[in-house]
Amino acid sequence: MQTWVRNSCIVLFLCCSLGSFAQEKSEVVQQRIEFIAEQLESEEIDLTNVVEQLNYYFDHPLNLNGATAEELEDLNLLSAVQINDLLLHIKLYGKLISIYELQSLEYWDLQTIQLVRPFVRVDDKLDNLHISWKEAIDQGNYEAFLRYQTTPQEKSGFQQVPDSILQSSNSYYYGNSDRYYSRFRYTYRTNISIGVTGEKDAGEQFFRGAQKNGFDFYSFHAFFKGGKYLKAVALGDYQVQIGQGLNLWSGYAFGKTADVTNIKKTANPLKAYTSVDESRFMRGAAFDLGWKSFSLLTFASVKKVDASVLADSLYDDLEYVSSINLSGLHRTNAEIAKKDALTETIAGSNLRYRNRNFQFGISGVYQGYDKAFNKAIAPYNQFDFRGKNMLSFSTDYSWVIKNFNFFGETARSSYSGEWANLHGVLFSLDSRASFSLLYRNYQKGYQTFYNTGFSEGSNTQNEKGIYAGLKLKLSSAWSLNSYVDLFKFPWMKYQVDGPSAGHEIMVQASYKPNKILEIYGRYREQLRQKNSRDSDGTVTELEDVLQRNYRLNVSYAVSEFFTIKSRLEYVTIHRPSNTPEQGMILTQDILFKPKNLPFDLSLRYALFDTDSYDSRLYTYENNALYVFAVPAYYYQGSRFYAMVRYSFLRHCDLWVRYGVFKYNNRSTIGSGAEEIKGSVKTDITVQLRIKF
Repeated sequence: MQTWVRNSCIVLFLCCSLGSFAQEKSEVVQQRIEFIAEQLESEEIDLTNVVEQLNYYFDHPLNLNGATAEELEDLNLLSAVQINDLLLHIKLYGKLISIYELQSLEYWDLQTIQLVRPFVRVDDKLDNLHISWKEAIDQGNYEAFLRYQTTPQEKSGFQQVPDSILQSSNSYYYGNSDRYYSRFRYTYRTNISIGVTGEKDAGEQFFRGAQKNGFDFYSFHAFFKGGKYLKAVALGDYQVQIGQGLNLWSGYAFGKTADVTNIKKTANPLKAYTSVDESRFMRGAAFDLGWKSFSLLTFASVKKVDASVLADSLYDDLEYVSSINLSGLHRTNAEIAKKDALTETIAGSNLRYRNRNFQFGISGVYQGYDKAFNKAIAPYNQFDFRGKNMLSFSTDYSWVIKNFNFFGETARSSYSGEWANLHGVLFSLDSRASFSLLYRNYQKGYQTFYNTGFSEGSNTQNEKGIYAGLKLKLSSAWSLNSYVDLFKFPWMKYQVDGPSAGHEIMVQASYKPNKILEIYGRYREQLRQKNSRDSDGTVTELEDVLQRNYRLNVSYAVSEFFTIKSRLEYVTIHRPSNTPEQGMILTQDILFKPKNLPFDLSLRYALFDTDSYDSRLYTYENNALYVFAVPAYYYQGSRFYAMVRYSFLRHCDLWVRYGVFKYNNRSTIGSGAEEIKGSVKTDITVQLRIKF
């Protein structure tokens, strides 16, 4: 690997001498998406709802002179201290005259201003809040999306076999290898949204067999926001977010990221659901009512979920659920049999009080199934929920006092009577130094069906920890972000046969002397305890698994429309029961986006070399709008992709993307039904957007 490292560094140096940096909306969330992929260990992440707000404000900048605290929070780019600083400045001194006046705010540095600049504006004229339905229809946006994705290489599961084998095996898929997506949506600002979405995954049938109605997954929503007393209403599919995510939070949320002071979740109580994740959403109706400083959110949801249903051996008519399937895939006999086997009911209310500096909420949520959930008992999961229903209650708060923002949530589950607590503080000494501190304690018996509290584990359960983050602006060009997270798990976990502990450390230094150059270096250390692989089958000892990641990332401008980005990342993994592992990846990106031409181009070439899947590396890839690609790079090989976006007829955008993995030391890729014979794996995406 030494020769490979030397050559990689030479290539990186040459690339850095050429290119240019240009801030664009996709880069704002790129690092956060990568962190989510690494934490969830997943390549298939649909974060449509997370980034739609930024896409909207990029095209329709928010007027800071008329913006509310809720609208500023929707950007997910500002801290509560910075928002309060802006609103207080406007209250004391009147409307902003120019965007450059933001430099006078005590807790806004130049980096923050540059970050939000593409999404905001300063205007004396306030937006017209009173508009007729006819004007809303005439001035609204109408969009239609059609998307096609496929992998040309044949996977084992797509082989043509006799019907007798297909109907008796779970190794073969009923549908073809194509993935289809279709969406039509009408929106007026952020106030009205009506849309329908359909998706078919690879391997699922289309207008035949188990899917005679076409797409495997359909989603519809009608959403309104902006009334004085009826603040928001949602019909169909929607999302609910409460507090810090301990009680109820449908959809994904950011946790630990390179933005170390962005640990506080900003709940958008009610929003339309526009993604294609087939599990993390509500289906029914919800109303958010307002009166003076109070708001009351009431919601009810009834939807089908996939599950394995078994019959009780003593009672013929008694059925129970042994497992719930959240993948949303219906390709094989087993997966099709699980489809919509369980009815899930969720209902609740969230009462909130809010003024400029303080907000407080109290919530109650009922969650239940029509069949008893009774999964197999193992030592590590014996405290998990079993039964048909439960209640959960929570209180949350956020208080901004001068340069401090205290926030937190306390929740209790009726199933076990146990608690979950999260409390934190964000504070800024001035625009150059910000700190964050967060404590969480989730008892082993605490559980709700939908939560996403700040955690190291995969759910808000069985964890204690304390996190500390520091963000420093060392000079006009240099900045430093770092955090330390210490955590422990009081009870066993899956493949961890005893209480365990660990830590995570991240340090990122950034150098940005001007608008055309940015360089950052990152060190990330993760220590977790897992079962030793040297177990004799009687007593399993725990061992420390230490992973260290080193990254150098460079973006440099050739011109206003030509950007080159380079990244070199190296990982090491040390585990007593296994040979030390290492991995490396070098990526080179070229972005060509001329303003006076109807197309733009994204290119990448990557070299990677890891000892195994355990030492894999994740890196974000550009893709069509609302398609998120964060693949894992592992083993040895190269990766190339090219994407062209072409705009035509004033209302149409076409994305065409071709990507290919070429492995040097593999004769097969994947395993089981996903196995490909050979060393090449190709992915193709074609997407058309039509604006009316």
